[in-house]
Parts: sequence; C-alpha cells; structure tokens
Amino acid sequence: MAEIEQHTQIRAGRTGLTASDPALACPGYVIYTPIAGDGTVYAIDVNGKEAHRWKLDYPPGLWGYVLPNGNFFYNGKIVRDDTWDRFENWKAFKGGIMLEAELDGTVVWEHRDPDHHHDGRRLEGGGALYMNLEPVTEELAARVKGGISTAEPERMWADVIVEVDAAGKRVWEWHAAEHLDVERHVIGFNDHRSEWSHGNTVAPLPNDRVLVSFRNLSTVAIIDKASGRIEWELGPEVLAQQHDPSGLADGNILVLDNGAHRLDNGLPFTRVVEIDPVSGDIVWSYQDSPPYAFFSAYISGARRLSNGNTLITEGAPGRMFQVTPEGEVVWEYINPHFHLHVRGYQSNAVFRASLAPPGLISGLP
Repeated sequence: MAEIEQHTQIRAGRTGLTASDPALACPGYVIYTPIAGDGTVYAIDVNGKEAHRWKLDYPPGLWGYVLPNGNFFYNGKIVRDDTWDRFENWKAFKGGIMLEAELDGTVVWEHRDPDHHHDGRRLEGGGALYMNLEPVTEELAARVKGGISTAEPERMWADVIVEVDAAGKRVWEWHAAEHLDVERHVIGFNDHRSEWSHGNTVAPLPNDRVLVSFRNLSTVAIIDKASGRIEWELGPEVLAQQHDPSGLADGNILVLDNGAHRLDNGLPFTRVVEIDPVSGDIVWSYQDSPPYAFFSAYISGARRLSNGNTLITEGAPGRMFQVTPEGEVVWEYINPHFHLHVRGYQSNAVFRASLAPPGLISGLP
C-alpha cells in the first residue's frame, strides 16, 4: 500500500528522530511496523538511523518482535478473507497468520487461524500462544451488560486464548465466555456490543500462567492455565481501555493505561503504571504535564528495558519514546511512514514497539 500525504497535525510538526541522549537511552534497536503499512518492519538505532527492515508478505495484524534466537516473530493480517466483514471493527485488528522469519525474510515457521487477532507470542517449545475469538450464545449475550446497542443488534463475540504446538496442533484453550462474570465484567459505555471482551494482549508468565488484557472491560487478568481460573485481575477502578500489560522480573505488572474514559477523572490522558499484584498498589507511573499532552485513545504499549528505562509507544500519533525511572524523556522518534488505514484515513500509527538489545539480531552490531 503506497504512502500518502501526511495529515495536518503531523505535517505541522516533526517526524523521525526528535530527541536522543545516547548516554541515558538504553542501547539497541527499536522494532516497529506501521499499523496501516504493507508489512514492512523497521529496526532503528538510538540515532534514529534505519539499521534493517523486514518486508513480509502480509500487512501487520498487528505487530511483531525479535525472538531470543535473533529471528523475527510476526502477527500478520490476511485481507479480504471470508471473515473480513464479520463485524464493523474486525478488519482493523484481525490477524490470520503468525510466522517466524530470518533476517533476510525467509519464513521458517508459520501458523494460520482465521480467528486470530491482535496478539500472538512464540513459545520456547516451538509453538505459539495467541488471541482468538468465537461467537457468544444469544442467551448469554442478552445477559451481558453495558455497551452501545444498535437498532439491529449484531452477533456478540468473545475472546478465546489458544496455544498450539510446533506442528500447529491445539494443545490448550481458554474461553472468556466460560469465565467472565456478567455482573462484574461490563462492556464500556462507549464500546459496541459486537464484542464482550476485546482482548488485545496475551503473554505467557512463569508458573504456567497467562497475562491478558481485555480493553472493552478495562481489565487486566492473570489466568492459571491448569484450572482456567482467573487468579488475579485489575479493573476499571484503576484502568481505562488499557493495552500491553507485561510481567516484570520482580513479579510486578507494567501496563499502558490509555485513559479515554476514566471512572474517576473526566480528563482524557494516557499514563504508564507499574502495579504490585499482591497489594494492588501503583508503585511507579509516568504521565506527561499537562496530562493530556500524552494521549492515545487506542493501541499503544510500554516495555521495561534492561537499564531501567521504559520504552513507550503512544500509538495513534506514531510516537515512540524512552523515559528514565525519574520520568525524563531521553529518546523520541515519530514514525515518518504514512499509509491508508482500512478505516479510510491516513495514518502513521504504531500498535506497539519493542527494543532488541545490541547483538541479538544476527548480522547487526
């Protein structure tokens, strides 16, 4: 898909590298793919210079990251398949294929699933863990609370978490419709009832657990794989339309809290919070001043880096930046690549970025 003219706000500002302090920024390569792009993935260094690019055969569905072996794992989008018009927003975040590619783009593993969306992670055993979805029964859908209804209600869908082995065989499943509570897990007032949960993140945790994020419920949860039980969750009393929770080495949880519609504050602003799951306390946070200066109503992410910095993706404007533990911005880059989004507007948005340490990608320093 060809790049097109930039929109007014970004055209009036800047793109590319906008800040860099090499002495304080964590070294490595920031890996990102424009969410509306053609499958080109970029690796840029601390100076904002492109060090490598992968060109995959599929547009992003919605992101990818470098594996410990130096290969690239990618969630791709199968366009205009039989599911394309499943419901209004589906085409924007659907996937359909996960693959592992070498530096030159040679695919060494792939798995296809027409119901895959948003997120997938390669597992040490050679398989993958990924987000999937299924229709909810009419009886259950009638009991689910919240959300926006239309004159002609659409079928409601809920998430399924799937694990496959190296051969692509399903070895574990978790069905949200069997574990969510209609009284507690209420759809946000401004979200459509075509989706109950709208999962956007699935990540393996130690001790055979899974960390998930359900945007429509403003809820992050930890699932015990053996029992299927939700053993911990944090909901809309703290979070609002969040993305990209990740487990830290000390057991804490890092979350990008989008904040379009908060229960305790009428001001839309985004923040990053680190949560102690035992106490439920926020032990670290980052937000801008004024708060609305850092805001993305959707997508986005945050990753803790090896030197203690945090790499943050402010997804909608395509902004990626590092902050120190004290909240100082020491590196910033605005995606300069614009493409036509499936919703019909031009976009340089980035779903989430990650950082590959020096030496991890074979052939790069």
